[in-house]
Amino acid sequence: MTLQVLVATMHQTDYSIIEKMNIQSDAVIVNQCDCDSVTVFKKNGYSITWICTKERGVGRSRNRAILASTADIILFADEDVVYEDGYKDKVLSVFKNHRDYALVTFNLKSTNPDRPEYLTQKDSRIHIYNCLRYGACRMAVKRSVLCYKNVWFSLLFGGGAKYQCGEDNIFMTQCLQNGIKCWASSQTIGIVCQEQSTWFKGYNDQYYYDRGVLFSVMYRKWAFVYLFIFELKETILKKKSNKTLFQKYRLGMNGIRDIKKTTLT
Repeated sequence: MTLQVLVATMHQTDYSIIEKMNIQSDAVIVNQCDCDSVTVFKKNGYSITWICTKERGVGRSRNRAILASTADIILFADEDVVYEDGYKDKVLSVFKNHRDYALVTFNLKSTNPDRPEYLTQKDSRIHIYNCLRYGACRMAVKRSVLCYKNVWFSLLFGGGAKYQCGEDNIFMTQCLQNGIKCWASSQTIGIVCQEQSTWFKGYNDQYYYDRGVLFSVMYRKWAFVYLFIFELKETILKKKSNKTLFQKYRLGMNGIRDIKKTTLT
């Protein structure tokens, strides 16, 4: 099997990100900037496809990278990821040992204590009720299965889009709803810095409203149930917020009701 890292980044003026991320495999890097171009070159013996585009939105970058990729396995990445040496062999080994699974998540350790990453302690199957803990930059997928099932990233959610975040959550739920078997590996393949966010502006009204919209798209008629369970769990875990459980739930329900008036669902 072959592997490519698919990187979504912005405003890069040179190729130094390849070294910064310690990319040791073929890669497709989509750089949202102020020009349109495609360059293919070799770096440390690996093939790099460098795409510059005037488009905006992380979903557009990831979809463009999928279309440009040619590998059996594609590993999504953001520019704040730094890979460990040997990550390629780790990823391919898990897929070889779990051939029934088309999507595998891996651990990335966060260097920011205020934004910790969930770490999988024991290998296990991912289900619809526990899939929200995995971000896109932890996912590796069989490209052929994605194309066959016609699963892509939403253009309405995530950095640069109308709604703040959630494109990776929608992607994961769509994979599961389309019968793609997903596996959580306890293998660690790198670190993620997460020193700043391009979309997070605090736990304000918009944050919880957008979450309601997100849950409506993911869970349709069961959105209100999943939303309440999620907000209850976060309240019990005392996630940082100055709002009560019912304030958060009410804002989310406003999002669910409003989005049902459109053609999204």
